[in-house]
Amino acid sequence: MTKKNIRQRRAAASFSFRASGAGKGGNKTAKVKGAKIRAAAGQVVAAAALPQWTTVKIAEAFRRLAAADPAPRSELKHADPFTLLVAVVLSAQATDAGVNKVTPNLFKRADTPQKIAALGEARLAELIKTIGLYRTKAKNLIALSQRLIAEHGGKVPRDRAALEALPGVGRKTANVVLNVAFGEPTIAVDTHIFRVANRTGLAGGRTPFEVEMKLMQVVPERYRLHAHHWLILHGRYVCLARRPRCEKCLIADLCKWPGKTTLSASVDATPEAVGSAQ
Repeated sequence: MTKKNIRQRRAAASFSFRASGAGKGGNKTAKVKGAKIRAAAGQVVAAAALPQWTTVKIAEAFRRLAAADPAPRSELKHADPFTLLVAVVLSAQATDAGVNKVTPNLFKRADTPQKIAALGEARLAELIKTIGLYRTKAKNLIALSQRLIAEHGGKVPRDRAALEALPGVGRKTANVVLNVAFGEPTIAVDTHIFRVANRTGLAGGRTPFEVEMKLMQVVPERYRLHAHHWLILHGRYVCLARRPRCEKCLIADLCKWPGKTTLSASVDATPEAVGSAQ
């Protein structure tokens, strides 16, 4: 374990810490709410029962995210639409970091549909074996490459239906490719976006598709192109699953989650008070 990981674990385990407060308050003491309160808050989130944000608050949230990171980019290493497609297929049930350890060597050997198809399933599987479900992914990538050659002239289509018809490509993968490779204002709802949208109350939904549809309705058009990346990065580095870093959150004051950490010296609410946030 690295020193950085140790520091992160210590921070997550701490029940009180110092954090920078906004405005005139200066430094304020932030305290993590108790397990019962967070559990009750989690039940509210699971039921998609948090109150909907106003359009003014939604616009303000994305204004802040845009100001902090005006041009967010995918963390998956790629050079063109095809290598992006391959990387996204590999990233299913895997981390971007894990995929990025594999793809440089893979793309040195094969970075086109023709070259991937020529590798064959066995050799491709050997190159990606450190990634989960690598045998299934190798099979899909070979079939996907063959389909691109036969039906699309070896090019990645800029069409949702055509993308989703490819082996190993679902709606989320198609959304990522359309957004990152072709600049379409799509929102791919992965585990991070699903958590952020539901936990904050930004766009509640019981399924990724429901959350996607809600986000497409509520995110202002001028922010829609980059909304996908802002929300993913927020979930990956701030709104963490086990211990969200509310004290570092740009939109904590807008968030509707009853279990959030607040920058105040007030006593934590009782579990019964969670219901009042609904």
